Amino acid sequence: MTSPMRIGVIGVGKIAEQYFAQLPKLSNLDLVAVADVDTARANTVAGEQHVEALSVDALLADERIDAVLNLTIPAAHVEIGLRAIAAGKHVFAEKPLGLNVKESAELLRAADAAGLRVGSAPDTVLGTGVQTARNLLDDGAIGVPVGAAAHWSSPGHESWHPSPQFYYQPGGGPLFDMGPYYLTTLITMFGPVTSVAGSVSTSDRSRSVGSGPLQGTPLEVSVDTHISAILFHESGLSSTVTMSFDIWQSRAPMIEIYGTAGTISVADPNRFDDPTEVWTTDAPEWKVAPVSGGYADAGRGVGLSDMARAIETGRPHRASGQLAFHVLETMEAVLIAGREHRVVELVSTTDRPESVPAGSSPERW
Repeated sequence: MTSPMRIGVIGVGKIAEQYFAQLPKLSNLDLVAVADVDTARANTVAGEQHVEALSVDALLADERIDAVLNLTIPAAHVEIGLRAIAAGKHVFAEKPLGLNVKESAELLRAADAAGLRVGSAPDTVLGTGVQTARNLLDDGAIGVPVGAAAHWSSPGHESWHPSPQFYYQPGGGPLFDMGPYYLTTLITMFGPVTSVAGSVSTSDRSRSVGSGPLQGTPLEVSVDTHISAILFHESGLSSTVTMSFDIWQSRAPMIEIYGTAGTISVADPNRFDDPTEVWTTDAPEWKVAPVSGGYADAGRGVGLSDMARAIETGRPHRASGQLAFHVLETMEAVLIAGREHRVVELVSTTDRPESVPAGSSPERW
């Protein structure tokens, strides 16, 4: 192993807690500093993590830092990413890659020109749950695949998040917030998307913050809150997707893959190691599939660790900017298709990421 990749984190909100819990377990990453527009919060987190708290400008200029872990709100993903690239640093960002295809393409072009890497969440697809499902599919456990269905719904994040305003602004909504987990999984299974059809709507239900110091504050909704889509994959298969902030309860499965000889119930794509189940005509009952792939005991940040190792070995990294860009274009196309009542063709494509062998650890594989 060479020296660990030195990391600076920009944005230390709620999601950062999950990254900080995992980073000490990843030996090829070294957390150096944190920054946030809320300097008091940055100072508190820096103390907890035993690192420096810097301003955003100072962190970007710090020559000790090799890569920026960008955990800002979606509206700032590309701005911070471009500034990091300009400072000579690799970037790994929370999802989505950006608010739209146009600005995100600029980020990828800048990285390519500088010879730097861009990675993006979700990296949950690198865990044992989704990777086991992929192996079942590739090994023909359910025969020839014929399609898939994905469903995520809730009444809205204001029920639990103390500051949920950004979920109802551009870059939020159920599709941009939760869609990346499901679309990245579907593309991992079936390959890139070539075109989409969709239906979108916004309910007139009044919303307000449900907890914390802002409890009762009305929420202004500027996004579609219920989305249905059909994704047509390059492989010739199609998948259906529902994402909603308008469903109080549902028994719909998260992701199912259908084949000529059975069904795979894919693990929760928002988690790393939930079980995948399989039902086949040879064994007609639901069974938990033995783990056959994926990074074990993974958590958020494993995609950054995988990227650091890929830079060291010269191979493509799995949670790539290219994949995140294709997911972003797919989501953008779904919204256009739904609003204009037509099928939208995609321009981008992506490689199906390399699978993760069972028992791997990103810092050594």
